Amino acid sequence: MESVPVRCPVCHRDHAYITPVYPCPCGSPTAPPLMRGAAATVITHRTWDDDWVSVRCHSCGRRDQWPHPELCCPCGAVLRVPVRPVATRGTAPPSDAAGPSHVPPPRTAAHPRPSFRPLVIRTAHDAVNTAALYLRWLGFRDVVQPEAHPGSRIDLRAAGLIAQVDATTRPTAPRDVECLWLNALNTSVSAVLFSLAGYTDEARSRADGLAVPLFTLDLTGTPQPVNGAADELVGVGPRPPEAFA
Repeated sequence: MESVPVRCPVCHRDHAYITPVYPCPCGSPTAPPLMRGAAATVITHRTWDDDWVSVRCHSCGRRDQWPHPELCCPCGAVLRVPVRPVATRGTAPPSDAAGPSHVPPPRTAAHPRPSFRPLVIRTAHDAVNTAALYLRWLGFRDVVQPEAHPGSRIDLRAAGLIAQVDATTRPTAPRDVECLWLNALNTSVSAVLFSLAGYTDEARSRADGLAVPLFTLDLTGTPQPVNGAADELVGVGPRPPEAFA
């Protein structure tokens, strides 16, 4: 599994980034070849064309488009990790696709918790499906996508939970956090927010004050927690059903 050092240009924090691995149609694990020593760039605006990169399978030579590697820094910046051009052949040792590193099983999940299997995100619908899969992986039961109602921004419901998935190309704003929290308060459930483009500093601050777990989604389909409430949810899992009675 290939790993490269990545420094955040915003807060100058150093990270060890491990490249995601995807299954080629031929069956071989394939990974975007990372560029060691190249500076990561901050993503301030998303376009679907920029979010994909050409990758050649080292086994069969097939060339496909895969999500461009990204890293979410704890400071809130979403970084694009440079990759080598497809013409420069490089190989990455085979590896199974891995889930998030926080693996303490929740109270309602099977023990031990299996690795989360990501779903590559190509559309907004994929983003919602990925969030649903992740919530089930965390241990939430009866995760469903409710019927659309005028003015409703709830994308997923589960036992004791509502969730919103922001699949737009702009960072999620504090108003989204507040509206989701109010919806959860009115129905006496917990709230979780997923965002494809990250969060503004004000949104992160507001979520911290309201204890709303925030997760980012990258195009590899692996959610990452970005605040303390999200880390706690991953480590502890859902509250037991009697807590909502």
